[in-house]
Amino acid sequence: MTRASRMTTVERPWTLQVERPTPEVACVALTGAWRKEDRLPDPSEVWREIQVGPPVHRLTFDTSHVADWDSGLITFAIKVLEEARARGIASDRAGLPDGAQRLLHLAEAVPERQTGRARARPPWLARIGARATAGWVETAAGLAFLGEGMLALGALLRGRARFRMIDLLVVIQDCGPRALGIVSLISFLIGLILAFVGAVQLQQFGASIFVANLVAVAMTREIGCIMTAIVMAGRTGAAFAAQLGTMNTNQEIDALSTMGISPMEFLVLPRMLALIVMMPLLTIYADLVGILGGAVVGMGMLGLGPVEYFEQTRGAVSLTSFFIGVSKSAVFGVLVALVGCLRGMQSGRSAAAVGLAATSAVVTSIVLIIVIDGIFAVVLNVLHL
Repeated sequence: MTRASRMTTVERPWTLQVERPTPEVACVALTGAWRKEDRLPDPSEVWREIQVGPPVHRLTFDTSHVADWDSGLITFAIKVLEEARARGIASDRAGLPDGAQRLLHLAEAVPERQTGRARARPPWLARIGARATAGWVETAAGLAFLGEGMLALGALLRGRARFRMIDLLVVIQDCGPRALGIVSLISFLIGLILAFVGAVQLQQFGASIFVANLVAVAMTREIGCIMTAIVMAGRTGAAFAAQLGTMNTNQEIDALSTMGISPMEFLVLPRMLALIVMMPLLTIYADLVGILGGAVVGMGMLGLGPVEYFEQTRGAVSLTSFFIGVSKSAVFGVLVALVGCLRGMQSGRSAAAVGLAATSAVVTSIVLIIVIDGIFAVVLNVLHL
């Protein structure tokens, strides 16, 4: 029994027929030019024809009359073969052009790169297990990377670390002076917002002067270091991940290892040192700018005098609160540098993977900053500091 169906129009340079040489075999016969710019048919048309009649157990192709083809034919054949595999139908590719068969074999031999596209969701228990396993692997990799970073710092203290001073200076310039603009804007607005919210509440009790205390303590102890760290995570941590991810794509990191140069010392250590040095300085600067923002509200909205406001601020800020904020900023600097470099060195070798590495670096850094700040809060409360 043979069933033929012509699914084309006269204007199109291609034709598609589904024939039945035997009841259990379907043959996809193609003729003409199969180029992607010629609006090729949807593969679902093949299966609509195959569903008419007895069940099919084998699928073949006949392209002996195909005059010209390009990647459009490959895409069409891949979709038809995938659907046949999903339906449990055996397929025979011998009727396809030799070049198309080789390209199909190559496409199946090379695994698809992970680009973040949606895939079929496995059962929920398998997802939980996969997430737990991935979380454990990520934690182990992070701890190992942290250990390597500490060993690199130890090598620096012993004078054995191998990196270029010019690289350190370039990174210091990038994550220090060039970050002053965004840090100034964010810190000023945060100080202004804190003062405004505090003023609305404290005015009800006639205690407007304590707005200065609120802004000063919040900025020096918590907000200044946290907001600076978050800004640096989005600005510098993502840049580190993108830079190292691109180097990984170009196999530059592998080249360093081949030459006997430690990527941890040559690439990660300068970035970590730059943030260890610059984060406390940026935090002190952010504290001052935030206090200035609070002063704008205190003097403009509450009518406080400048001397009165800054004297109240000086009395509210203790050395303990100041050094706690600065110490946190150094820890956050190490965290941002390590996470950005880790994600960059874990990046795949494609442009999409570099973008995913930068995104992952920002998200992971911000989450860890909040978690570590919470740990600091608990420990400092226990120590009555």
